[in-house]
Amino acid sequence: MGASSSTEKISAEQHELETLATSTGSLPSLQKAFEKLADPQTKSIPLKSLQKCFCFNFREPISQASHMPENFPKLLSNLGTSIVDLFFITDKEGVDWIQFLRGYIKCCGRMPTSALINILCKLYAATSSKAGFPLKVEFESDDIDCKISGYFTSRDVLMFLPICWIMSQSSRMLKLSQGQAKIEMPDTNHLLLSAVTSCAEDVKGLNVWDCSISDMEVQLPAQKFHMWVLSTVPTLAHCFTQYVHARIRRLAISEDNLEHSNLPISDICFTESPSKHLLTCGRAWAISLTLRSTISEEVLNTCITGNADGTNHNLLYRFVTLSPDLRIFTLRRTYC
Repeated sequence: MGASSSTEKISAEQHELETLATSTGSLPSLQKAFEKLADPQTKSIPLKSLQKCFCFNFREPISQASHMPENFPKLLSNLGTSIVDLFFITDKEGVDWIQFLRGYIKCCGRMPTSALINILCKLYAATSSKAGFPLKVEFESDDIDCKISGYFTSRDVLMFLPICWIMSQSSRMLKLSQGQAKIEMPDTNHLLLSAVTSCAEDVKGLNVWDCSISDMEVQLPAQKFHMWVLSTVPTLAHCFTQYVHARIRRLAISEDNLEHSNLPISDICFTESPSKHLLTCGRAWAISLTLRSTISEEVLNTCITGNADGTNHNLLYRFVTLSPDLRIFTLRRTYC
């Protein structure tokens, strides 16, 4: 009787989770990914395999010329393990089908934007702690909508934004990379300054027009930072969902297994490449983060590396030449 009741309970939970996964459109991808990752004997995914699914693969040392913050490679290296530890909870050495579904729903299920921001902050805090530099941020409970206290420093945000960029662009990078990807980071200084001026409690002595971003040490109350993301760049909250979904889908459609779901990184460049467009990649990303419609992706596509060929006809203004006759602009049709 007890065994029968237990079986019915498990079946009911599995049905509910599969229904939720179906509502996201990801159930077929999840089934294929689980089939590829799971051990046929234990019918569960080994933790190391699941961690590898969400990790970054550094095949070569990152060049010194990349101007990258010293701790950034450590952050990326610990992202996969942090995702599994936070969302795919198990007391065994593997994750079964129900735990796999449950973890995916925690990452990608339908939820308010404020909850997505909380999840993003929790992931960043956990990853930073694993990398050896814990944040001064606390969460009152494990609930996705719990209150957050403490503060982020401007240095924390300096690395938080590039992490979000890489997660949001993981799918595109996997498509464009041929064996190895060189990640060119957009200039996010303007986003950082926006966060500082909006969240810092005392910015009277800070000259935002003449300051060293890398040397800035400003405390941003966690609640204010949460509200800044929610009100100013709400689409940023979806970058983690995009990342998890992209990795699962990539694994599901690849002919092989884990090797094709990883993003092999050969180099990371923190100096944005010169652009002949007035709309640089950094500005385009910042604009796209403020938009909630499909135009968000279209704005970013005009400037993303690998897409910008200089002939995009959807730009209202496009930098073409220094000819005084053209006054360095040419009018293009605007978005309809």
